[in-house]
Amino acid sequence: MIRKLALGLLAVMLVGTAATWFSLDKETRGVLAALPTNRDLLFWSQRQRDAAFRALDRLPVLAKSRVIPAGGTPMPLPPGPPLKLSLDLDAYMAGQRSAALLVLHGGRLRLERYGLDFDADGRWTSFSVAKSLTSTLVGAAIRDGHIRSMDDKVSTYIPQMKGSAYDEVSIRQLLTMTSGVRWNEDYADPQSDVALFNNHQPEEGVDALVSYLRRLPREVPPGTRWHYSTGETNLVGILINRATGKPLAEYLSEKIWRPAGMASPATWILSRTGQEISGCCIQAATRDFARFGQFILNGAMTGDQSLVPEGWLSEATSRQTGIDKPGRGYGYQWWTYDDGSFAARGIFGQGIFIDPKRQLVIASNANWGGGATDRVASDAREAFYQAVQAAIDSEAAAR
Repeated sequence: MIRKLALGLLAVMLVGTAATWFSLDKETRGVLAALPTNRDLLFWSQRQRDAAFRALDRLPVLAKSRVIPAGGTPMPLPPGPPLKLSLDLDAYMAGQRSAALLVLHGGRLRLERYGLDFDADGRWTSFSVAKSLTSTLVGAAIRDGHIRSMDDKVSTYIPQMKGSAYDEVSIRQLLTMTSGVRWNEDYADPQSDVALFNNHQPEEGVDALVSYLRRLPREVPPGTRWHYSTGETNLVGILINRATGKPLAEYLSEKIWRPAGMASPATWILSRTGQEISGCCIQAATRDFARFGQFILNGAMTGDQSLVPEGWLSEATSRQTGIDKPGRGYGYQWWTYDDGSFAARGIFGQGIFIDPKRQLVIASNANWGGGATDRVASDAREAFYQAVQAAIDSEAAAR
């Protein structure tokens, strides 16, 4: 399923510090200085994306961001025996235009490779992988008592949605993308919602996204149709902010980044109105994306207590609605497989794949050569997941 993202929000030139700019190498500065300001990121050249994806949060270009502080005790990633795969790993990484590829098995690091002159210390942007972190924050807010129920209406927490098509939409329906509200996320269409909402002029005192979404009409009853909408995930982020009274970056640091043992600070890109773009754009080290996957695999436990209510994580990571693709579904901002595995996915090859049965986590960052939703690269990534699963099964059978 094509997954597109409201990245027009990022096509804005903003002033940064000279120290940050000159910390980049001369070639990267040259590429980034030539970024077009009249087009969104999806239409930049491959070379421009290579430079930008590792630097969205620290340039005098693109966007402001908010830091997600890490704690002082990283989750250990002890080395395990090298993973023996049946495929040509160099060829796979070249085909993916892979920046990073990590495999954890039983919490041990079985594979770690980098490309595109990226390394373990760098931060790469997540794109829609952020959706799955946003979803987890909803579970945390329920556990903390900030949100009463998944069946609460959106307008309970965002009163400015009263009277709109979202007035009767529940938090559950937002997370499963089954609101039934009209939304066009076609980036090839200049009149699509995803192309128009960023330039929408809101009423005074109203968030621009809220102002835009509350004007959209209903197409089908809530809960009757799955339809991918990054705009709605961004609305989830506003809801979390209203419910908790905290910026999302602060809440993510408090509930996950610090207690789960992320090794390095991350950042979250902000919209023009200063709200974290919750459907997108967390920049983090690939090892920390893998640590988040391991945290979810371990039941989202912090100490002896789960971050989320009992049973919530199982619901979040299992099929809640079909997506017209055999063997696949959609949970609470997680893509699900009928074998019990699930994944966070972002355009251009970002991903976290989690297989509880095999105690497996695969984290990947890339810049697909065929574009944001490169079908050939996407299919190859699915085949890679299956190859890793087969390797784990072969090891188990040989014991």
